[in-house]
Amino acid sequence: MAPQGLLGSSISLSPLPNKYSLPRNSPAISTLKLVEIEKTHFKGNPGLRLKASMESSWLTEELANNKQNITSGTQSGSDLFNEMKNRFLSFKQHKFLEESEHFQNLAKGQAPKFMVIACGDSRVCPSNILGFQPGEAFVIRNVANLVPPFENGPTETNAALEFAVNSVLVENILVIGHSCCGGIRALMSRQDEVNPSSFIGSWVVVGKNARSSTMAAASNLDFDQQCSHCEKESVNRSLMNLLTYPWIEEKVEKGVLSIHGGYYNFVDCTFEKWTLDYEESVSRKGSDMYCLKNREFWA
Repeated sequence: MAPQGLLGSSISLSPLPNKYSLPRNSPAISTLKLVEIEKTHFKGNPGLRLKASMESSWLTEELANNKQNITSGTQSGSDLFNEMKNRFLSFKQHKFLEESEHFQNLAKGQAPKFMVIACGDSRVCPSNILGFQPGEAFVIRNVANLVPPFENGPTETNAALEFAVNSVLVENILVIGHSCCGGIRALMSRQDEVNPSSFIGSWVVVGKNARSSTMAAASNLDFDQQCSHCEKESVNRSLMNLLTYPWIEEKVEKGVLSIHGGYYNFVDCTFEKWTLDYEESVSRKGSDMYCLKNREFWA
């Protein structure tokens, strides 16, 4: 008898076409075989079940053989995607299938506590550094982790802010800067006149206030030290820029949203975290000052 669907109609499961079947000795690794319907994916409908059978010893051997086939030199596009495929199948086996109930709940909606604004630099993935799991953080990444002020108009970053704050209802916004940031170096190196044909130059000018305050406070330091100073200063200026969005300031004032800064130094693997003191910062808004609290250093 065919299992019943979610709406009561019967459904049938056809075997995969031959073109999707791979022989056991194929160099393209097939790690999962659908064997029978058994593991429940919808608790409300115990008739619909899915079971994945893992051939553990064969999979381990195939993965080891495939890793040996990847040379130490430059990998071809095919090699890179084969490695990516293996990582995905490993995620499916060791994460998705083992925590199927959690992922089925995520399929119904999301309720992350954090929105994270981080740099697009490949070395500073916030989920990798801070251990965010699927469903825990709404993440937007851009060059130099900048937040433009409200008056600058729409960008991908503030579109994500609007959605995360007003629709997803995150409780915390965390802006993360990092060491050796190329975007900040571009900001500190730029001339007063921005080349309109440069997308990077036109973007990093968002951090002009951080650059100005850095030059005023660290003019006696060398360029690398100035950049390090600006990497943190730009985070704090972005925290203040967040308050230019009326719907963000309203929530912060009510105490239902908090704004935080962070700084990841990937040279020595340390992390600094702090929180914007809203009351004190607002009282000094006219003087272009900000106040921080709850500073922590993780090492």
